[in-house]
Amino acid sequence: MKTTHNLEGDISVNVSIAVGDVRVEFKGSPESVMRSAIGFLAKQIPAFDLAQKISLDYAVTELIDIYSNLIKITPDGPRVIPELDDAEAKKLSDKDRVMLQLVASKIAKDLSKIQNEGMQLSEIYNATSIKPKSVSSRLSELVKAGFVSRGNPEDDVDHVSYKITTQGIHWLNSVIGKKFR
Repeated sequence: MKTTHNLEGDISVNVSIAVGDVRVEFKGSPESVMRSAIGFLAKQIPAFDLAQKISLDYAVTELIDIYSNLIKITPDGPRVIPELDDAEAKKLSDKDRVMLQLVASKIAKDLSKIQNEGMQLSEIYNATSIKPKSVSSRLSELVKAGFVSRGNPEDDVDHVSYKITTQGIHWLNSVIGKKFR
């Protein structure tokens, strides 16, 4: 795989794949190359296509497509900043806002904008302006449901951090989809 930048700063990717005697090369944006490569592999290796049907994993590009109207990566860090009118914005519950904040943190980490995906309780309520007790209660519910994982950052046993899980992203997709699509 070869990555290059053009004069405008756009990333171009060049990937070569060989399966048996068949060899192909894909060039273009990371997203188009990824789609083409996966499509090629699905056709060449039927088991790959079957595995993909039951696989649940969200690429950062997919998350950006889904949530770009609800979250932004700012100089202050990832934030829930919905591009919605007041009536639509009121549809977002505290639980939704906490989950959106955690998915924004995941996206920022995947884009190398922040070092750690996990957020501490104080970071979540400062970023969302939700009362600390409400954030704590929502996080307890979300951890119990398996939508958020609770753990300690590396080498820091004194602080607890929270991360959205793949199951949590799946749940959030369905909730947001029902409210806004």
